[in-house]
Amino acid sequence: MKKLVTVLALSAVALSACSSNTDNNKNTANTGAENGGKAASKITVWAWDPNFNIKAMNLAKDAYAATNKDLTVDIVENAQNDIVQKLNTGMSSGTTKGLPNIVLIEDYRAQSFLQAYPDMFYDLSSVINPKDFADYKLGPTSVDGKYYGVPFDSGVAGLYVRTDYLEKAGYTINDLQDITWDQYIDIGKKVKEATGKDWISLDPNDLGIIRMMIQSAGSWYLNEDGKTPNIANNEAMKEAFEVYKKMMDANIVKIHSDWSQFVANYNNGDAASVPTGNWFTPSITAEASQSGKWAVAPMPKLAKTPNSVHATNLGGSSWYVLNVPGKEQAAEFLKATLGSNVDLYQKLVTDVGAIGTYKPATTGAAYTAANEFFGGQKIVQDFAKWTNEIPSVNYGMHTYAIEDILVVEMQNYLNGKKIDDVLKDAQAQADSSVK
Repeated sequence: MKKLVTVLALSAVALSACSSNTDNNKNTANTGAENGGKAASKITVWAWDPNFNIKAMNLAKDAYAATNKDLTVDIVENAQNDIVQKLNTGMSSGTTKGLPNIVLIEDYRAQSFLQAYPDMFYDLSSVINPKDFADYKLGPTSVDGKYYGVPFDSGVAGLYVRTDYLEKAGYTINDLQDITWDQYIDIGKKVKEATGKDWISLDPNDLGIIRMMIQSAGSWYLNEDGKTPNIANNEAMKEAFEVYKKMMDANIVKIHSDWSQFVANYNNGDAASVPTGNWFTPSITAEASQSGKWAVAPMPKLAKTPNSVHATNLGGSSWYVLNVPGKEQAAEFLKATLGSNVDLYQKLVTDVGAIGTYKPATTGAAYTAANEFFGGQKIVQDFAKWTNEIPSVNYGMHTYAIEDILVVEMQNYLNGKKIDDVLKDAQAQADSSVK
């Protein structure tokens, strides 16, 4: 599916036959042209995940409605892959009919759209102050110095750890404040010896952990141009692959194949640590019986890569205004809400669990509050601090296409293929497939 979505994002020819979706007409904004030239009275927003993105946008809608009664904001839920396909279908056909005014796009995919369809996105450079947002979010949302997205949630990562399991192995959370991935593995071995529990749960078809490792060193699957693959001579990636294999060889990994298994491995107490994005917090806290047994440490860093730091990212998305009638009202809506409203960002934390990347919000009460589930730790404050330390990289246009190649080569590596040959072959495949 990832490969299909990548093809959709880059190939207008393949999608030209998909002329329209039958339900698009009902999502069309009430434009100025339809109102005799007056400003739009209705805008439409597309997003996925009712408990996170949709809920967050509804809070923004309520905040705006408190002082602006004349604008109707229609929020339409779509699966993320459906949004990708619908956007490509409409944009490649040259018609904007049925497209929304505002759309949520994952940061890893943003450049594919912005560069493939540069005329389809409304310039928001005058809507946001880029200095108000985390630096690492600005690259994916901009092209040639112009800003087209309002940065939304932070994918800042942390190391969630069961402190009771740690203590049985002779460690405390203080022992995890400044560690390498090699030390992380050694601690995991001791935890498994003491508790019988696996240290981490991984899906062999999802290399999110590799993404986190290499971004911590300011590296990515692609070079700085965001187009040419950076694999064979990528020292951070080589070390990340080696660390992954060390984890597997250490017998501290519990394998999962889908999201529900992933969450269950922690809620059931079968795995002891989760290096992942902060959006995993609600999944941890869903098991109330574990309250007081978790803490969050900074991410481990690569040992042999000198510029690796204890901060990185996994996931995250931003809001974009399409260049369709009603764009001015849509931009104004975003400016007044997610572009500037500190109080709204407090509610995003308390009501949704979404940590934004808007710097002025980080001193608010929601960001500095202690979390009793995590032993009184101010985890949101910690995540906000780490957000500003995340190295900026160019995710470019081909993240998922290259990851499909790396997933296969990772299995070859685990089965005995030499690391240099793995990366060399992955480079050759990527060079031929992402042009």
